[in-house]
Amino acid sequence: MTFMKPSSAMVRASVMMVLMLSATITPAIAQTFPGGWVEKSGSAVRARYSNSQLQSFIPSARGPFTFPAPYKTKGVRITDASDCGGADCVWYVGYSYWRNTNAHEGSNEMLIFLGLNSSNGGSGPTLFKYNKTTDAITKVGPLFPAGSKFNSHSGNTWYFSASLPTKLYLPDGPRMLRYDVNSKTFETVYDITAQFGSNRNIYQMHSSNDDKVHSATLQVSNTGEYLGCLVYSEITGQFRHYPKIGVYDECNLDKSGRWAISLEDIGIGSGDLANRIFDNQTGQETRINGPSGTLGHLDTGYGYVVGADNYNPLPQATLLWMFEPFITQGPVVHYNINWNVASVNHVSHANAKPNVPRYQQYACGSDASTNYAIQNEITCFRIDGSHDALVVAPVMTDPNASGGGSDFYNKQPKGNLDITGKYFIWTTNLGGNRLDAFLVKVPSQLLVTQQNVTPPSPPVNLRVTRRTRR
Repeated sequence: MTFMKPSSAMVRASVMMVLMLSATITPAIAQTFPGGWVEKSGSAVRARYSNSQLQSFIPSARGPFTFPAPYKTKGVRITDASDCGGADCVWYVGYSYWRNTNAHEGSNEMLIFLGLNSSNGGSGPTLFKYNKTTDAITKVGPLFPAGSKFNSHSGNTWYFSASLPTKLYLPDGPRMLRYDVNSKTFETVYDITAQFGSNRNIYQMHSSNDDKVHSATLQVSNTGEYLGCLVYSEITGQFRHYPKIGVYDECNLDKSGRWAISLEDIGIGSGDLANRIFDNQTGQETRINGPSGTLGHLDTGYGYVVGADNYNPLPQATLLWMFEPFITQGPVVHYNINWNVASVNHVSHANAKPNVPRYQQYACGSDASTNYAIQNEITCFRIDGSHDALVVAPVMTDPNASGGGSDFYNKQPKGNLDITGKYFIWTTNLGGNRLDAFLVKVPSQLLVTQQNVTPPSPPVNLRVTRRTRR
């Protein structure tokens, strides 16, 4: 159905529900990290570090370092030239919503997987360990035994489970696999062949944080055509299929598993993407027609989604949409100072938690622009509409450098948060001839202890420009 704007009474009821929930929750005391600062969205532009400045504080070998002032955050280099024989073999970190780090709560070690191109000096998909106390990085080795068909894969679209510390999800034609990175054993979560036929694959999977519900794009095997979104419940063993109705892009799943959201050009208005939101309990669809207000790059929480609205009058704006108790457009939660600075276009909210108030929930993002002189940064922001943003670290990517290849998309730092929201992983070329992976400790305590929920006035005289979503 077409999205209808809720009445003012409905909006007031929704806000009251959120406020009542917020009042019943006592914030947990979280681990704190140094550095960073909080500013309002669109506050400033900083000059990019020169390559010589980068070399002055980035270690040549894997290990910890400190970003210089004004950042002063703690970083960790994960890969170095020894991983590829000096070649450019590190694949870019998969995407902002596919977690490269495991469910490490309660452990002193974090597992990390990365793709190291086996045809360019790398070992294929490779496991690393990070000691959270000493900051030591250990290269464990290839994820798969010699001769495995997965050794030539980049690892793109794979992701760690949010609740099972050693489990990694990956597609295999019509099957969704759960792989134990320690025992090196596979488990088939589901196989779509009996339900959808022999000439069908799955692509771009997602899972609920309790590992009970999974989504994927249904694809024709021999042509690659997308057929729509499917959702599978491990509890019931049943599928739901939401067939495409236009030019299909992808679908995602909220962290609870109740809601699926697909992105499609359905031929209405300017031809921009529409969002189709599905209630997996009932199968009911709510449709949000574009261009204004619909989301392109996005990530989900529990019953809500945050993402880029590139038709908003605010530059590179990020919006919140709430699904419960009814589907409601929320506020702009972040925007840039102008259209020429890349910031949080690729949003990661892998740290979403259930039953936590909005002023204690945050997402992070990163991007790179073709403007060499401008410092593009990893930035986190609360999703309460306050426009409070935490500046974490520079992405250190030069789009004109050869590292990452000729495709600018491969060079963009589409990094992702870990399950706790305390670590952010991304890839960068450091202005050189190869990509490498880095981790930064997120001083999120600076963000979640701020409780100013009154949004500032938006900037004036903004240039409104249509932007490409993908």
